Amino acid sequence: MSIAAADTPVSANDTHQLRRNISWTGAFWVASGVPPLVLFSIGGIAGTTGTPAFAIWAASMMMGFLQSFVYAEIAGLFPNKSGGASIYGAAAWVRYAKPIAPLSVWCNWFAWSPVLSLGCSIAAGYILTAVAPDATSAIRTWTLVSGTLGPVSFSLNSAFFIGAALMLGTFAVQHRGILGTARVQKVVGVLVIVPLVIVGVAPLLQHGVNWSNFQPFVPLAEAYKPEPGAWNIPGWTLVLGGMFIAAWSTYGFETAICYTSEFKDPARDTFKAIFFSGLLCIAVFVIVPFTFQSELGLTGMLETPIVDGSGVASALAHMVGGGPIIENALVMLMILALMLCLMTAMAGSSRTLYQGSVDGWLPKYLSYVNHHGAPTNAMWTDLAFNLVLLAIACADATSFFFILAVSNCGYIIFNFLNLNSGWIHRIDSGHIPRPYKAPTFIIALGAVFAFVNAVFMGAGAKVWNPNALWAGLITAAFIIPVFFFRHYVQDKGKFPAKMLEDLQVGGEIGAKMPKKAGMLPYLTLLAGVATVLIANAVFQF
Repeated sequence: MSIAAADTPVSANDTHQLRRNISWTGAFWVASGVPPLVLFSIGGIAGTTGTPAFAIWAASMMMGFLQSFVYAEIAGLFPNKSGGASIYGAAAWVRYAKPIAPLSVWCNWFAWSPVLSLGCSIAAGYILTAVAPDATSAIRTWTLVSGTLGPVSFSLNSAFFIGAALMLGTFAVQHRGILGTARVQKVVGVLVIVPLVIVGVAPLLQHGVNWSNFQPFVPLAEAYKPEPGAWNIPGWTLVLGGMFIAAWSTYGFETAICYTSEFKDPARDTFKAIFFSGLLCIAVFVIVPFTFQSELGLTGMLETPIVDGSGVASALAHMVGGGPIIENALVMLMILALMLCLMTAMAGSSRTLYQGSVDGWLPKYLSYVNHHGAPTNAMWTDLAFNLVLLAIACADATSFFFILAVSNCGYIIFNFLNLNSGWIHRIDSGHIPRPYKAPTFIIALGAVFAFVNAVFMGAGAKVWNPNALWAGLITAAFIIPVFFFRHYVQDKGKFPAKMLEDLQVGGEIGAKMPKKAGMLPYLTLLAGVATVLIANAVFQF
């Protein structure tokens, strides 16, 4: 396969580039916004699965940790790229099917970007509750305009405008580049992660483990109702729905390798960043849900304020035996935790857009970097996109979980493509030195997990919304006209030279690209589609 190169600049302004000014610890702190994601869906997963909820979090986290070793290897192949694993995986697929490469990048972006809108909607809710505890107060009920948009509602209410202000604050922090972002993240991260771990451990030390809250170990008969079910097809459907939505949080620490081209020493920093971020996530995603369930039990977890997230801070205060002062402090902790998530999401997703533009997948204007080394055009795009999603997320819980489920469809597609890119890179680029080389059994396990994730999506997306799977697939398909416009209209059918230089690792531009994997990538794609459709047909309520 011969891929022509275009003589296009790396960015819209060659004097402005991403800068190598952080170590792995900087990326670690930027990725520290991932552990608080447990607060997004801890109630939702408990509400749909029941007593197996803690095990779902633990199993999902261990899957994410093992998968991360595949991503650590492929990231090492591209020390001059940022944007995360989707960028590195796209380089494997471009040899076989041009549109599949941008599909990986696009799906990763629309999976991560909604963290901004979802996080802002929750944080705004906490702020409104603190300012006006009465749910019937004028500020809590005020709405400028509202309506419906297809399967979801939208509302420009008080929460929307507070959330928009929080989003603009996040933008302002990140406008000064990755080094400034990392410094802010370190301070906020310490303020959030340490109390979160304490809250997870202290109740166990104070009260021990209430083992009765983990029995009977069966899924619910019906979501959000306390009656225990059985390990039958409806029960497994709910469990797979839990595994599906948990992946959106537990796999997220792979964002630590979004900053490869901004590392001072990519060969050393890349693996350390994702490895230590993964260890932190294991601690939080295993301990916090376990303690939560031990303290609250099934009935407590199914209460509406826990399911929709509005009562999580109050529950945490009760768990540690605190009064109003502790509860108010935990409300502040929740808001800080959500701000941490927002900064992580904008930092990672904007760099995905930026690198996707540099590599010729997405429109050229996204390649612009300001004099601080921040991809501001990509950040503005993130902001505009999420203001729309924020109006939907602020409408009601149904719309909130619809956005979450659709974005996670993109995340599962991205993970499927990138886990399989590990063995494709091994076959096509096995001769290229790797700063970190994962054990072969991990590469094989990653390919197996790719199909396991496909089952989660096919079976589990419907748990959150009957239209989520199809809406997710349609959203994924939006990249096709975007890519065709960039590649065939803006670039006249040629890829930027810089992308091919990175892909060929010093090879001659325009040289014939080897496709040593033969038909295997194509068969893998067909098998993935079949897995999703079969799982969707087999697993029903």
